[in-house]
Amino acid sequence: MPYRRRTARTAAALAGAAALSLTAGSVSAGPSQTTELGHQLEALDRGLVAVGTDDGVHLSWRLLGEETTGATGHGMKGPNFHVLRDGERIATVTDSTNFHDADGDADSTYTVTPVGNAPHNGPDGEAEVWAEGHYDLPLQKPEPGITPAGEEYEYHANDVSVGDVTGDGQYEFVVKWDPSNSKDVSQVGYTGEVYVDTYTLDGELLNRIELGPNIRAGAHYTQFLVYDFDGDGTAEIMMKTAPGTVAGDGEHITMPQEDLDAGYGPDDDYRMSADDYYEHVVEVFRGWHEHPEVVAGNWPETLEEAFGEEPSYDYPLGDADARQLADFFIDEYAPSRSERNDLRTFEGFIVHGPEYLTVFDGETGAELDTVPYTPERGDDGMLWGDYAMSRIEPGNRVDRFLAGVAYLDGQSPSAVFTRGYYTRSAAAAYDFDGEQITERWVADSGHVPMDNPFDAGPHEGVGTDPELGPFAGQGFHSLSVADVDGDGNQEIIYGSATLDHDGSLLYSSTGIGHPDSPIAGQEMKLGHGDALHVGHFDPDRQGQEIFAVHEAGPWAPYGYTMRDAATGEVLWGDYTGTDVGRGMVGDIDPETPGYHAWASIPPNEEEGTTGLFTATGEPVDGDVPGTNMSIRWAPDITTQLIVGDREDTPRIEDWLDGTLLVAEGTRTNNYTKGNPSLVADIFGDWREELVLRTSDSSALRIFTATEVTDRKLYTLMHDPQYRVGVAYQQTAYNQPTYPDFHLGHDIDWRQVPVPEGHYPSAD
Repeated sequence: MPYRRRTARTAAALAGAAALSLTAGSVSAGPSQTTELGHQLEALDRGLVAVGTDDGVHLSWRLLGEETTGATGHGMKGPNFHVLRDGERIATVTDSTNFHDADGDADSTYTVTPVGNAPHNGPDGEAEVWAEGHYDLPLQKPEPGITPAGEEYEYHANDVSVGDVTGDGQYEFVVKWDPSNSKDVSQVGYTGEVYVDTYTLDGELLNRIELGPNIRAGAHYTQFLVYDFDGDGTAEIMMKTAPGTVAGDGEHITMPQEDLDAGYGPDDDYRMSADDYYEHVVEVFRGWHEHPEVVAGNWPETLEEAFGEEPSYDYPLGDADARQLADFFIDEYAPSRSERNDLRTFEGFIVHGPEYLTVFDGETGAELDTVPYTPERGDDGMLWGDYAMSRIEPGNRVDRFLAGVAYLDGQSPSAVFTRGYYTRSAAAAYDFDGEQITERWVADSGHVPMDNPFDAGPHEGVGTDPELGPFAGQGFHSLSVADVDGDGNQEIIYGSATLDHDGSLLYSSTGIGHPDSPIAGQEMKLGHGDALHVGHFDPDRQGQEIFAVHEAGPWAPYGYTMRDAATGEVLWGDYTGTDVGRGMVGDIDPETPGYHAWASIPPNEEEGTTGLFTATGEPVDGDVPGTNMSIRWAPDITTQLIVGDREDTPRIEDWLDGTLLVAEGTRTNNYTKGNPSLVADIFGDWREELVLRTSDSSALRIFTATEVTDRKLYTLMHDPQYRVGVAYQQTAYNQPTYPDFHLGHDIDWRQVPVPEGHYPSAD
């Protein structure tokens, strides 16, 4: 059997590292929003869609959370619905929220009306037919550009989020445009600028926000949140900005007066050329004697000692000596650490200048408020470990950003923006009252101590904050939000650690090194990983689970884990000795209770494992399904997978039944990640829509399931955990979205909560 160990470590047990002078504080309390109305959810319309099929027209519409009154043995209780074609009633539907009209055609017009006059029967729905079997939402592609290095680039539509920005009960689509030269944080070079557009469903461009030259393009830089943060019935857009950002009304964002007084301005361009970077290194070296870590005795007194050489210069360094040491560092020391270190060509990064957080009006794109971005940069990554590893990567670990929405008080949505996860991990929660952004709390591990910033291994270290130190190094390329402890407030699952709703550290998970590993017998953090899933995957267990894969290979106690979301305890998992890059969960087999979980690991014939497991960790024979993205597409509430990356045509695959949809003329995003622009329950019944960009990015192509289901469930967008999951799905490495109840073929309808919320209207 695979090696398995059940263990976790609380925050207090891992704390106690020596203080480091340039670290932020732990948790600062802020304002509290308190009502007794339940979760603030959206006042949605009926969401009716009519889709042409080979044998008629498929209709699908929403059951709203506020009109759901309980459960039956086959679904949730709610109104019955009259279905009308061209004004004539053709059916009354009682057991679902969809209907197949065999006599309908492309010219038909449909109306769905709840039966009776009860106060919670909600709105009518009207729709014309999607004659092609899908809907194309037209886009307006930004013009191509040229970088300062002379490189030409063009644009393609990337991540998408939705929100009701006009207050009419329908979702608008917020689209991030990526240039063709967008880059990972570790990749050198200039990128084009990033644009964020907002469109109505019929393709009207409501506004375009230009993030400007001081926001680099790539999956890790711009995490945009679309949500009704102030409870006025319309959604705002919140994201990281900088000098040069132009709001949707054509105005530069407002810079703080202290920044203007310091000489910063909206026309600044902080992108570094290779020459700029060289001068930056010279400046850092000239000030080496004044660096707080050097003054405190934590780092070598001289740069020569830091590079493993005998001291030979007088400090403070003069300009000529600083340049000689800079030349040595760039041309000799860095290449000696790794042949991939070519700092003479380091360009395109932004390591100076102000950083802001801005909230924009969703409909107009106008700036509503701007505040300094927290967590702050501090430096170019030296304190974050960017110079410490064999691969010297300035601007890498310091510029890893995540974002999410969370009901931290159980009722009102807050925004969470973060920085860092390989070493220092820091998160800040914000509220917006319609006029001002206010800070609710900041949770910061502090920097991981290093005795030499040019030669250290900080990934497994503990930060300097006495309580949040174990938070360091546990983050993933995504986060998740869920009420893991059942107190009514949502927590932030930051990979291998979880922040409680008040910003304190709920737990930081660890394991014991495998006997055959270089960390045998040592208690180690589970550490960083690339895939994170949080939901109720095992219906026989109380509470939710976390399935994750881990990256550190031989130096990680596990390659993949299933954990108790409430405690961080490892329920099952295995040491792999390799970087496990992908993992997924899903209800792929209706003959087996609960979900399956799988990871991209080589099959082990000796142990009888293929990388596919039941929710309880039992190995399963068979081909391992895809790991790019899942979707709830089938009528029996099983899970399907979206397959296709780079130039492959995306497909929806069922593990047992094969290909269900080939999305001709479309492409996924983010290269090998193969992410759709969005997967979410945007309209229709509880099943999810698939949103992809067309091959030329002239449109978003939207697909919806057209097989009749007899499962009656309210829209998943009225489940608070699912709804915030849609909001953060676009963050970095996009991950699927899960409700806070078990949603699978073996669903126990009695365990599905009736939404307790309030639905503010823009009226």
